[in-house]
Amino acid sequence: MREARGSGRAGLARPRPERGTPPAGVPVPRARRAQLHPGAWWLWALALGTAATRTTNPLLLALLITVSGYVVAVRRPHTPWARSYGAFVKLAAAVLLLRLAFAVFLGSPIPGTHTLFTLPEVPLPDWAQGIRLGGRVTAEGLTFALYDALRLAALLICVGAANALASPSRLLKSLPGALYELGVAVVVALTFAPNLIADVRRLRAARRLRGRPDKGVRGLVQVGLPVLEGALERSVSLAAAMDARGYGRTAEVPPAVRRTTAALTLGGLLGVCAGTYGLLTAEGGSYGLPVLLAGLASALAGLRLGGRRTLRTRYRPDPWDARAWLVSASGAAVAALLILAGSLDPGALRPGVVPLEPPTLPLWPAAAVLIGLLPAFVTPAPEAVPDPRKEPTT
Repeated sequence: MREARGSGRAGLARPRPERGTPPAGVPVPRARRAQLHPGAWWLWALALGTAATRTTNPLLLALLITVSGYVVAVRRPHTPWARSYGAFVKLAAAVLLLRLAFAVFLGSPIPGTHTLFTLPEVPLPDWAQGIRLGGRVTAEGLTFALYDALRLAALLICVGAANALASPSRLLKSLPGALYELGVAVVVALTFAPNLIADVRRLRAARRLRGRPDKGVRGLVQVGLPVLEGALERSVSLAAAMDARGYGRTAEVPPAVRRTTAALTLGGLLGVCAGTYGLLTAEGGSYGLPVLLAGLASALAGLRLGGRRTLRTRYRPDPWDARAWLVSASGAAVAALLILAGSLDPGALRPGVVPLEPPTLPLWPAAAVLIGLLPAFVTPAPEAVPDPRKEPTT
């Protein structure tokens, strides 16, 4: 009775916890503010890819690949979509081998004097001038193909780093309102195939446990119907959830705003295309960057106006903090310094192959590439996955 009276008075005097506060003893999850904005990862990776397009020096390209790979290795989260980096690396290796195979069997436009071997040449008609099948394979032609393929491989690996580091669902939340419907369609389309494969594996494992065949035509027919049924049920559930959340609602905007939005968006996209072409070509280096920046500004303004038609709210939006600025600025610094180095010393960034000479590593462009390692030190480390074999401690 004494304990009951004491506990009753203590219970009345104890403050009531606020709604949403976890009880005592339960670990509080890491705040969303500790995570980096996914757009910063994409800007960093695309800037590294832009730097890769400005050089054919294999040493600088290998350094760019190493920098992006190190950042992915230390900052990649433990999620299923983060495993896509390996697929991009394999795709880059396949592109490299395919480009070398084309140079061997279809020839190279680069003349060379160092013959490695000669393949039997297939005679072609007169209208196929400039194309050959087989023939002489030179070291200069293979070196030129290797440099060109390595640049494309580095670009693919940088894009793969962005896919492995940035969460697609959080990136979808950060899209402007004008692109929200397109982003949802892309995410739904990309997640359909993994869910389908998971259903097939689950049903095949269930049939094996029941002693039924899971291979051959019979197993495929008996597994295919439940898989299609599950995909249909998932689609209906997704459509109902989107309808319940008001997906697709639009607001009324004046006609002048609609015309201005279309003009800004279309003009901005054309400016982005023209500026990108100027950056990727040696002749357009003077006008490429200004046109690209003007196009981006126009497109962003159009998307800002177009977002007025979409009525949606963001739950816990990702903040763009100082770390996001640092990550984006590090990638932009690498791209800007490589573009500057290409204009000041183009021979160091584009080693010649005729005559054939070994590439050298330029010091200050290599130091500029190392700036891309900054995200490995200013971003939070991914959360460790608990070992399921260990028992929880009290």
